Amino acid sequence: MTHEALYTRTRPRNLAQLVGQEHISTPLTRAVNQDRLSHAYLLVGTRGTGKTSTARLLARAVNCDTVFNARQENRALAAKEIPCGKCDACRNFDRSPDNVEFDAASNRSVEDISRLLSTVYLAPMQSRVKTFIIDEVHMLSFEAVNSILKLIEEPPDNVIFFLATTRS
Repeated sequence: MTHEALYTRTRPRNLAQLVGQEHISTPLTRAVNQDRLSHAYLLVGTRGTGKTSTARLLARAVNCDTVFNARQENRALAAKEIPCGKCDACRNFDRSPDNVEFDAASNRSVEDISRLLSTVYLAPMQSRVKTFIIDEVHMLSFEAVNSILKLIEEPPDNVIFFLATTRS
């Protein structure tokens, strides 16, 4: 029997499961359906409010085959269908080299950020869009923030950043 932490077992699997965050999930569902996602998102809130979970859901949604096909057919999906969790892109999300999660609390230096950003301009290998989830972004050093700022302001077309922080 393998051990799995409780928070990963109960993590939301689609936008409809973001309990208590309807004010977030409704506009995000609309944005995904209309293909109007931004190149960067700043997710701010107290500990345990679902910032990283929301970032992971959106990262899956931008590469989800079901979402892509619905957009091509001009068909809107319900929040419980975003992301589908059944297509190859959704199932392989955690193993994809195009979906990078970075813990800024442990890796705060400009060298750590430079290593992360060295892959930004490379085309995605398996996905439509490369996603970078930077958790605890407020923990980055001043120099590290400056090195990432230009890239967040003018990213390549195939990159989306999700910055999660507990500080506003």
